[in-house]
Amino acid sequence: MKKTAFLIPVVVIAAVVAMSSLFIVDEREKVLVLQFGQIQQVREEPGLGFKIPLIQEVVRYDDRILSLDTDTIEVTPSDDRRLVVDAFARYRIRDVVQFRQAVGVGGIRAAEDRLSSILNAQIREVLGADQVTSDTILSAQRRDLALRIRAQARTSAEGLGLEVVDVRLKQTNLPQQNLEATFARMRAEREREAADEIARGNEAAQRVRAAADRTVVETVSQAEREAEIRRGEADAERNRIFAQAYGGNPAFFGFYRSLAAFERSLNADNSTIVLTPDSDFISAMFGAIRAEGLLAEAVETMSTDELRELAPKSELSEDLPAEAREQLERNNKEIEQRATPSEETE
Repeated sequence: MKKTAFLIPVVVIAAVVAMSSLFIVDEREKVLVLQFGQIQQVREEPGLGFKIPLIQEVVRYDDRILSLDTDTIEVTPSDDRRLVVDAFARYRIRDVVQFRQAVGVGGIRAAEDRLSSILNAQIREVLGADQVTSDTILSAQRRDLALRIRAQARTSAEGLGLEVVDVRLKQTNLPQQNLEATFARMRAEREREAADEIARGNEAAQRVRAAADRTVVETVSQAEREAEIRRGEADAERNRIFAQAYGGNPAFFGFYRSLAAFERSLNADNSTIVLTPDSDFISAMFGAIRAEGLLAEAVETMSTDELRELAPKSELSEDLPAEAREQLERNNKEIEQRATPSEETE
C-alpha cells in the first residue's frame, strides 16, 4: 500500500516531465528551441521534437507567405506632380535563425515595421527617380516600377531573414488639396470640348439649313418657271383657238363675246343695264342676229315695223330713279319720232 502511494506521484511527475519535453512542429511553422535566449535547435520540418523541460523554450514562426499593407505616403516624380501612393507586399521568413537574430523578441510585428520602412524608402527612391513622371506611374509601366521596388526591397530585407515575394502599387492618387483643382481643370477641359462639339454641330446645322433653303428656292423657282411656261403655252393655245374660231365665223365669234360680256356684267337677281341702240357694246350682238339669226331673204322682205315687233319688248326697271326713267322715256320717244319720217320717206 505504501509503495502504491509512492509510485502514483512519481508516475504523474514523470508523465508531466515527458509531456513538457515533447513538442509538435506543424507543416505551416518553423520552430526554434531556445535555452536562456540562445538557439539550441532549428526545426523546419514537420514532426515530433524534444526539449529540456523548464530550461528550454519553443518559439514558433509562421512559414507561410504573409501580407503587409504599407502606410499611404506622398511621392514626387520628376515632373513635380505629387502623388499619394498606397502599396502592399507579400513576404515569407526565409532564414528563421537570421530572422530571430535581427528582430529578437519583437517577432513578426517588429519585422513588419522594419520591412514597411524598407518598402517606403524603396517606393520613394524608384518613383522619384529621373525619367519617372506621374504619367509613367499611372500607365501600364507601373508594373515595371513595382518589379524594381521588389528587387531593391528584397536585397534590403535579406538582412532580416525575409524574402520579399511580391510588391504591388495598390492606389496612386493625387493629394486632396490638388484633387479639387485637377477635377476643376478636367471639368473645364470637358466643357471646352463640349462647346467645340456644339459649335461644330451648329455649324453643320446651318449648312444643312442653308442647303435646304437653297433647294427650296431652286425648286420653287423651277416650278414657277415651268408653271409660267405652261401658262404661256395654254394662253397661246387659247388665243390660237380663238383666232381659229374668229377666222372661221367672225360674226358668231362677235356674238359669243358679246353674250359673255353680258354674262359677266349682269347679276341674274337684281342687275339692270341701260344701253342705246347704237352702242358698240351691243352692236356686235345685233349684227350677229341680223347676219345669222334671221334669213337673208326674210330681212330684205320684212318691213321696219315687222322687225320692231320681232325685237323683244324692253321694260324699264322699277328700281330706276324718276329722273332716269323720264330721261329714258324721252329718248325712246325721240327715237320713234326719228324712225317714223324715215319710214314714210322710204
